[in-house]
Amino acid sequence: MEYFSDKRKLIELAHYKMPYGKFKELYLIDLPEAYLAWFHRKGFPEGKLGEQMRAVLEIKINGLEGLIRKIREEFPLDTQ
Repeated sequence: MEYFSDKRKLIELAHYKMPYGKFKELYLIDLPEAYLAWFHRKGFPEGKLGEQMRAVLEIKINGLEGLIRKIREEFPLDTQ
């Protein structure tokens, strides 16, 4: 998956929050795995959000959530 080979995309993924719904404003990495699995069965949203949710599900399945949280801490987004 291209997310894992691009540092900028991983940093962006680490900081991205759910834009709507029950889990609005929750970091994608903090979404429940069952919620992501439901989207996997029913269909992820189109575009960037869907791609990021797909990547987060793969990360969770492989037990790598801690890596994404560490990236978020060590590489804060520019707030300009």
